[in-house]
Amino acid sequence: MLRRRTFLGAGLTAAVAGTTISCAGRRGGSPWRFFTADEARTVEAICEQIIPADRDPGAREAGVVNYIDIQLTRHFRRYQKAYREGIAAVDAMSRQRFGKAFEELPAGQQVELLTEVEKSSRAFFELILAHARQGFYGDPRHGGNRNMASWKMLGLPYPPVRGRAPDIRPEAG
Repeated sequence: MLRRRTFLGAGLTAAVAGTTISCAGRRGGSPWRFFTADEARTVEAICEQIIPADRDPGAREAGVVNYIDIQLTRHFRRYQKAYREGIAAVDAMSRQRFGKAFEELPAGQQVELLTEVEKSSRAFFELILAHARQGFYGDPRHGGNRNMASWKMLGLPYPPVRGRAPDIRPEAG
């Protein structure tokens, strides 16, 4: 018969081991699950051109690159190769044309290059466009739309989610 303390101790040991493994799985303490730091900067710069900040937050402030990074280790796994190749192609075009990484270019040159990417690598452009929109307008619990940036911009209340009750507190009266 397994004693309660033995069972709890084994569970705690497994939990700690699992935490250690999952943290070690990230490259050298990187905050990114899928992207390298350079890839994340490129994707963030691309998304910022797709959804720029104005009087409201843009893709960078809303954490769109975080959403894409998380989803590439979950629901978007099938797009990992497309992202690796697409990001590499964007940076290669940038270095060939302007002698700099994409994220180092001024906004005008980034737009010029993305216009070219939209024509030459349409599949990648449409993929990152769709994912940027999802990360900007989606539920923050999926890693994007930080601080409900897009919902606030649109004047939307926190939308109800099936199976989750909103935090409604009775008024004092």
